Amino acid sequence: MGSLPTEVLSVELQQHPHHVEDTTGRVERAQWLLNSPEPPGLWQQLLHGIKSNVFPQGNNYSSKQKTPASRVFSFLRGLFPILSWGRNYKASKFKNDVMAGLTLASLSVPQSIGYANLAKLDPQYGLYTSIVPPLVYSLMGSSRELAIGPVAVVSMLLASLVQKIEDPVANPVAYRKLIFTVTFFAGIFQAAFGIFRLGFLVDFLSHAAIVGFMAGAAIVIGLQQLKGLLGINHFTTNTDVVSVLESVFNSIVHEPWYPLNIVLGCAFLIFLLLTRFIGKRNKKLFWLPAIAPLISVLLSTLIVFLTKADKHGVKIVKHIKGGLNPSSAHQLQLGGPHVGQAAKAGLISAVIALAEAIAVGRSFASIKGYHLDGNKEMIAMGCMNIAGSLTSCYVSTGSFSRTAVNFSAGCETVVSNIVMALTVILSVELLTRLLYFTPIAILASIILSALPGLVDITGAYHIWKVDKLDFLACIGAFFGVLFASAEIGLLAAVSISFAKILVNSLRPGIEVLGRLPRTDIFCNINQYPMATKTPSILIIGINSSLLCFANANSVRERVMRSVTKEENETEDQKEKGRIQHVILDMSISYGQPKMASDSQAKGGQIVRQNWRGEGFPHCW
Repeated sequence: MGSLPTEVLSVELQQHPHHVEDTTGRVERAQWLLNSPEPPGLWQQLLHGIKSNVFPQGNNYSSKQKTPASRVFSFLRGLFPILSWGRNYKASKFKNDVMAGLTLASLSVPQSIGYANLAKLDPQYGLYTSIVPPLVYSLMGSSRELAIGPVAVVSMLLASLVQKIEDPVANPVAYRKLIFTVTFFAGIFQAAFGIFRLGFLVDFLSHAAIVGFMAGAAIVIGLQQLKGLLGINHFTTNTDVVSVLESVFNSIVHEPWYPLNIVLGCAFLIFLLLTRFIGKRNKKLFWLPAIAPLISVLLSTLIVFLTKADKHGVKIVKHIKGGLNPSSAHQLQLGGPHVGQAAKAGLISAVIALAEAIAVGRSFASIKGYHLDGNKEMIAMGCMNIAGSLTSCYVSTGSFSRTAVNFSAGCETVVSNIVMALTVILSVELLTRLLYFTPIAILASIILSALPGLVDITGAYHIWKVDKLDFLACIGAFFGVLFASAEIGLLAAVSISFAKILVNSLRPGIEVLGRLPRTDIFCNINQYPMATKTPSILIIGINSSLLCFANANSVRERVMRSVTKEENETEDQKEKGRIQHVILDMSISYGQPKMASDSQAKGGQIVRQNWRGEGFPHCW
């Protein structure tokens, strides 16, 4: 810290005569600031930063313990929350978790098969993804309600990213290996975000961007289900709306299609949507939309089997491989020619999966009244996806629809995920042979019935009312996904968000404040026309907590322009019309001395409110 002239102290004392009696304390405090100790060296700061980030204070596993054994146990409790709450687990909670887990499984089995089809994988891989990741999360996750498994958006995103590298139809084995590799990288990135407490990186994908991305993805996913509903054989690998509609039109014109597919699909889609409507209207019937997909699969399979509809053009799932998850560790391509592209796809998938899961988890945690540690969640999700990549799973995350079902079913802890995973294991062992005749149109209708929950029209309208630039990011993500690709939509949203940050930083909002009648409250006179200004005093609010060298000149010029404008609008330009004092409402100030000198040159005075000077942080 540079030296401070002693005249400054005397000037400050003259400006604040009510502090004269506390001169001794002020001088002593100034001496401490002037003769402050040398700051820690670079390496000390670096080591301290790593230690505080990886082992933040307040965590049980970072506190000092008496014995090494207690330190290890404390670390394990922090890494595996089940060791903490498991000691107080009661039979009454287990009963509720079992009911919630069984209800969850009835929804997860058909959805997992459909989402695997959306990811261009065989049906069993969706079921595998509903086994290992939920079990790992149950040990390491801290959310009580979050239901883990494959989701529509991530499945679509993975397919759109990986099929640009390998064709899932021409070379399904290489495509599957890349999916596992991308899942491994996604887990590595997620765990690294949590370990090094880099969760703020996910925050750059704002709520507005997520709303737009989800809405665009929902429409794209819905259009892609036309392949299953119409029984189309050849379909485009592109995800944009124009390519999908063109592919559907060409297939209808040049290829035979069978109306039984769309009849079956639409009939059960109406049934699924009707059960969702009933479940929303009557909360006691929450279980109805949860078991409706499984009922649809079983009924449609029975109908096709009895009527031999597969002989009349109805597309069916056919063979689903049974058994537990096989190892896929030998299929990871960590040294192949596509490792860079796989890492890029893993990063994109990791961010989207984290954003969705943490948003869902925090929403339900706030309802239950407990705090969710985002960094711990990232570590848990990273570990579960790493484990999943080694056991034939693809990227999994928290599903909003299944989490809502889990919550409504009365789950108490993550044991509901364990029950769900065990039930899926039984389904893989016992039911896969029975699903041979399941129509693909039913899987499409199950996916379509889950898509309305991804479109948040109310949220988009609220964003429009609150912040137009945020709404621009929302629209950018929406149209980017809709007419280009998922990556373009994300890039557009993040770019607009960064541009908003730069605009707000370089040109913070400046507003003139006035007093509301019969109150001591000062508000923006443009928003509150009834607010009155004080003669010869101009009160200006600066709507930014980031005032620095980059925007100092802009703020100074706009403040002085406001002073000139205020004086010109006053009829009497004499003593009564001149601005004698300018009050700035700010929390940080750079370039403030220059504004003060400019104001004094015009016969005015700057008064600082809520100001923390750079040289005396938190001392005034």
